[in-house]
Amino acid sequence: MYSLYLHIPFCKQKCRYCDFPSIAADSSLYEKYGQAVLQEIIQRHEELGPINIDTIYFGGGTPSLMPIKIISAIVNSIYTNFTINNNCEITLEANPGTVDMAYLLGLKKIGFNRLSFGIQAVQDNLLKTLGRIHSNHDADTTINNAQKAGFKNISVDLMYGLPDQTMSMLEESLNWAVNKAVQHISIYGLQLEENTPFYSMHESGHLLLPDEDSVEKMYDYINAFLPLNNFERYEISNFAKKGFESRHNTAYWQDKAYIGIGCAAHSYYQQKRLYNTHNVNNYIQQATNKHFTYQQEEILDKNNWIEEFCFLALRTTQGINKNKFQQTFNCDIYSLYKEVIHNFITKNLLIDTGNFIKLTPLGMKYGNIVFEGFLL
Repeated sequence: MYSLYLHIPFCKQKCRYCDFPSIAADSSLYEKYGQAVLQEIIQRHEELGPINIDTIYFGGGTPSLMPIKIISAIVNSIYTNFTINNNCEITLEANPGTVDMAYLLGLKKIGFNRLSFGIQAVQDNLLKTLGRIHSNHDADTTINNAQKAGFKNISVDLMYGLPDQTMSMLEESLNWAVNKAVQHISIYGLQLEENTPFYSMHESGHLLLPDEDSVEKMYDYINAFLPLNNFERYEISNFAKKGFESRHNTAYWQDKAYIGIGCAAHSYYQQKRLYNTHNVNNYIQQATNKHFTYQQEEILDKNNWIEEFCFLALRTTQGINKNKFQQTFNCDIYSLYKEVIHNFITKNLLIDTGNFIKLTPLGMKYGNIVFEGFLL
């Protein structure tokens, strides 16, 4: 069983905090890029056969910038070349203001059953600081239209620890998301990534961020508020109403195989990680030549595989399945990590429930410390 990720790299405007692979929107490239994606789907089918697909995820960039006819052609090709499960989860990432009712109805007709909207905050001044192109009014309208179009599985992304963000602003954003009756909320603390405007501004002293105590209070508030409103935490940064957890992202955390289509996408199967070119023009040229080559191929040795298995599983509230670890690596987890696990249990960062080893609430807060302990 595989998951399928499709990368659409175009953005109207690069957000000031974002280091994801994306390029400025260029409508002259949309058709060429769409044709390239169709060509890669055919090649991956030739390499892998009609593999079973359980989840499909269009990410970016901003996939909703692509014309609906191109998205439709891609989905049709996926169904032609792969075996799609009847209850396949099919997600498209979108930004408010980039989709109207006709587009949303088109997505529904094609077969999309989940939408993920990049909201980040509901204050217009904060959205402007982030470099977002939408307003709170746009966000309101887009969520309302998605619900009217018949979508019953909607996720929103929010952020905390932002420049000039106060606790009351965070509370307002969370209340907005809960009151919009969405089914899933992802919420991330701001990370300053190199080669982003925010990083440069911070280095030069021109970016005022909340202090560590304020960020920690925000974190604590999030993790108290959302469960009280029927959003259960199932991963460090993800909360969902029961039954609405992201199956696609869960596949990543459960070390399942996935195929990446598009420039800057990567695949993972048979202990291999295979990276496509990051350059859109190179990607389109490979399609013209009808031969895609990987920019990089990485074969995970056993230690790397074990480390990643543990890191990913520990991100979830379920944790590491001890029986699955034994079956996968033919050894007991305590034979490798006995001292590490006991040390973190003593510090109230880990708990052994019998079948699982998982982070405690305190461990979730300081997960990076625990992850470092699982390096071999």
